[in-house]
Amino acid sequence: MGKFVYLFSEGNAGMRNLLGGKGANLAEMTRLGLPVPRGFTLTTEACTRYYEDGQQVSQAIEAEILAALRQIETQVGKKLGDPADPFLVSVRSGARASMPGMMDTILNLGLNDDTAAGLGRLTRNPRFALDSYRRFIMMFGDVVKGVEKKRFEAELDQVKQQRQALQDTDLDAEAMAEVVARFKKLYRSVLGQDFPQDPQTQLLEAIQAVFRSWNNERAIYYRRQNNIPSSWGTAVNIQEMVYGNMGETSGTGVAFTRSPSTGENRLFGEFLLNAQGEDVVAGVRTPQPIASLQDILPEAYDQFCRTARLLEQHYQDMQDMEFTIERGKLFLLQTRNGKRTAAAALKIAVDMVGEGLLTKAEALDKIDARSLDALLHPGFAPEALKEARVLTRGLPASPGAAAGKIYFTAEKAQHAHIVNGEKVILVRLETSPEDIVGMSIAEGILTGRGGMTSHAAVVARGMGRCCVSGCAELRINEAGGYLIDAQGERYEEGDELSLDGSTGLVYQGAIQTVEAVMGEDFSTIMAWADEIRQLAVRTNADTPADARSARTLGAEGIGLTRTEHMFFEPERIFRFRQMILAESEARRREALDLLLPIQQGDFEAIYKEMAGLPVTIRLLDPPLHEFLPQKESEIAALAEALGISADRVRDKVTSLQELNPMMGHRGCRLAVSYPEIAEMQTTAIIQAALAERRRGNAVVPEIMIPLVCDLKELAYVKGLITRTADRLIEADGGQLSYKVGTMIEIPRAALLADEIAQEADFFSFGTNDLTQLTFGLSRDDAGRILEDYYAAGIFESDPTANLDVKGVGRLMKLAVQGGRATRPELKLGICGEHGGDPDSVIFCHELGLNYVSCSPFRVPIARLAAAQAQIRQPRV
Repeated sequence: MGKFVYLFSEGNAGMRNLLGGKGANLAEMTRLGLPVPRGFTLTTEACTRYYEDGQQVSQAIEAEILAALRQIETQVGKKLGDPADPFLVSVRSGARASMPGMMDTILNLGLNDDTAAGLGRLTRNPRFALDSYRRFIMMFGDVVKGVEKKRFEAELDQVKQQRQALQDTDLDAEAMAEVVARFKKLYRSVLGQDFPQDPQTQLLEAIQAVFRSWNNERAIYYRRQNNIPSSWGTAVNIQEMVYGNMGETSGTGVAFTRSPSTGENRLFGEFLLNAQGEDVVAGVRTPQPIASLQDILPEAYDQFCRTARLLEQHYQDMQDMEFTIERGKLFLLQTRNGKRTAAAALKIAVDMVGEGLLTKAEALDKIDARSLDALLHPGFAPEALKEARVLTRGLPASPGAAAGKIYFTAEKAQHAHIVNGEKVILVRLETSPEDIVGMSIAEGILTGRGGMTSHAAVVARGMGRCCVSGCAELRINEAGGYLIDAQGERYEEGDELSLDGSTGLVYQGAIQTVEAVMGEDFSTIMAWADEIRQLAVRTNADTPADARSARTLGAEGIGLTRTEHMFFEPERIFRFRQMILAESEARRREALDLLLPIQQGDFEAIYKEMAGLPVTIRLLDPPLHEFLPQKESEIAALAEALGISADRVRDKVTSLQELNPMMGHRGCRLAVSYPEIAEMQTTAIIQAALAERRRGNAVVPEIMIPLVCDLKELAYVKGLITRTADRLIEADGGQLSYKVGTMIEIPRAALLADEIAQEADFFSFGTNDLTQLTFGLSRDDAGRILEDYYAAGIFESDPTANLDVKGVGRLMKLAVQGGRATRPELKLGICGEHGGDPDSVIFCHELGLNYVSCSPFRVPIARLAAAQAQIRQPRV
């Protein structure tokens, strides 16, 4: 059996995985000789063992705990439970990844009726002792036994009212004795047992409670949002108590070595006199700014400033510190790398390089690439957000903040925006390609179904629109134009809601938003990232506006243009529907001839924006039924416009419907059945490239064939493309190069990549569909399934939201190896939404891909993540 308990004097900062972040840093500060209250840490492995043993602390671990306790008691010269000179401890969580506020803490452990009286006599301050005791009863009752904290607070408030006390600090010793009595009575009435008087029992129960808090609801949610595995567990720190509530020369506070909001290089924080740590966090009194401490306790303040500088230089990062002052003496209770806004992160990184504290590479590696999202999208005004009321929570599908009037169809949203000038939120059960125009004019999109890679999520991210998907609690009635929340409250068309696409929260009413701002620090960080990274970053862009945005944000080409999105404007969708409803190939070609100049114009505009950078255009992918109307009124209008019967339209709609369209008549299968579509699109791609080349723009188009699973399939469609392209190029003078490649999005294609590479100039991993097909899990229906999987402990997070390295990643690795074995110069990229996920970008770097491609507003994230990948695992 390994060692499960370490004294602070036995650890160091390098033991983070074992001791947790808090324990490792307490050990490191102890090693540095800083004033840290003594204690010991139960390891994360002890937490894992606790769960393996059926949520029991084994006798062997209990023996280690008690042995460590005896050592600390010897060092301190006090004993737990000794009424003459009681030794009291705190019990705190501490995972290897910072999870502020997600797990539980218990202070003043060791107090009982006898030790509280003894502490009062020893300190000659019975009020302080009773104040500490009532705090302990409340925390133990809440954290260990599940008695709601608000019930204790209600008892405290009654005593304050009776005695006309405004603050807790206004209560004298007699009043505190009454509070203790009330708390003990409440404890007994709820639990049917007296408050435990044995300190050893208190300790062991508190340790188990902290272990249990690893799996409380808020901790599980935080882990899911931040990709923290449940297998890591939490450490538990048992630490000698020091007291900030011993009078006006005592206090407690939290401070940062630099501003976590702006990054400004000055001490930032707050403190309370005559208080314990939870008072600052809970807001029971208004704290004072840290600078005021200089006037009140100047020696402690000066020592704290020196310590803050030392810790920042030691850890080479901005520090978040918790401290207590006991009768003028400073103690450090915690330090950790401080959470910060994206703007602060960039300023701190740039400043620390300028100060010589960090190299460029070290500075880049300390920035959370995901945090850049906040710089690229609108957010809510902080003051307005404080007053907001949460309606529900969904999935944070596309970042940013949006407020507007809700509409339940794309058509009504368009009318409200274009005719009435309203800001609108498009609310749908789930979106489809027909909703594209409505999505483009909406401030934000809210869906009742769908996951992080659903249609709504993918398209919204590409457009830079805020999106909250998978709001399963909402009952959305699109036909009736209303939704009903979990409390039964009804919201009609035209009512206002606000969405936070970064958190998944939906708020009542319209909350004020503020525009994103990118400054010089952003430009500096991006320039440093580009100096270091080896992985190219392209964008997924379907319009010239998307391409322009992406170029502004640093994209080095287009890795995916989805041609289907170009057909949904009114004139175009009519022509496309005319083609689908044509009774012969000749009629289809006539309709396609009318679409050709429109599609060619789109490609020319995109080529122009990209100014010679590579552009990968995917041939038509969705099944044809997605382009046809479903509503009876639309069917009738289309039939009248085409001069055919409505029954004929209905028959076509019915004939094209499929039981499983995701694996149906789509992608390259459309080109096999309707080669004229692929020929028209190839003509548009090549003629646009020739036209741009005549204007001096050196275009090399890359034509991508979707949903390939077999070499013969690829060869057949490639033949259509090359015959069409070569004929056009020869007629123009033979001066254009182009490439033909395929998406790898079917597992069979990944397994047979060595064969498929014979006909492909490039592979692009379509990880959205590859993930769905590997898991056999629809991204649009996953939400309702995943909740059960989370509850059962099967999955910890949405497997479609982050690249599944274990399964999907293994297929990608096989495809890379097979493809390059056949064709060593094969260009490899990724164009699924994972191309903008930092962890996935790092994996793509490790695989040896040439580029990643992502939505325009994720390009900076990918650029930084690519640099971080090169820093951590350099490749030539």
